[in-house]
Amino acid sequence: MDGILEPGSQLPTEPELAQIHMAGRHSVRRAIADLAKTGHLSIEQGRGTFVQPRPKLEYTIGSRTRLRRNMASQGVDVSGRMLGVERIPASDRIAERLGVAPGTEVIATRRLTLADGVPVSFGTIHHEARRFAAFAERREALGSTSQVYASYGIADYLRASTEMLARPASADEARQLRQHPDMPVIVITAVDAELDGTPLAMSEVIWSAARVRFTIDTRGDVDT
Repeated sequence: MDGILEPGSQLPTEPELAQIHMAGRHSVRRAIADLAKTGHLSIEQGRGTFVQPRPKLEYTIGSRTRLRRNMASQGVDVSGRMLGVERIPASDRIAERLGVAPGTEVIATRRLTLADGVPVSFGTIHHEARRFAAFAERREALGSTSQVYASYGIADYLRASTEMLARPASADEARQLRQHPDMPVIVITAVDAELDGTPLAMSEVIWSAARVRFTIDTRGDVDT
């Protein structure tokens, strides 16, 4: 926390830490676990314990919510990779948010987002397949969702709804985010729509609660 050990630095072993601080092994183990839960340390089986980079991100949710603009304004290098894409029938929940009939074919695109190389979120975005048949391919080629929509002739869009839920992380979520299993996550379910209210996409994104602080912008039409 004082910057003595840079991100990525490896800590001494538990016996060495116990000797350095004249503490018991149990106390050292608890201290390491507590620091891992808050995102300060990363415990990697077979390798050791390392100082975890902790990007302090501010993410504003408003009428226009754009991932890249949120991050870039803070000097954060945003990157990501596709985890998978599939065509599935829309469940009742997805269909209601997209304004389509249940069972309508949708494209589910899963992506992982990193900030300065550290995973901060991963999730799935759903689009009606008939309208956005090439969404996944265009997302890889163009680099952002906004540019993909522009390629379909959609120059602007709004956040129609946002739901937030904090809960414990599953084992897979902790692994994807490279965080301690006891560190919580924030699940954001959102619907983006055209200016006339026509739904474009429904997304469900899992965020690392220790790495991002969310702000709700109630001033209306603020492009962040």
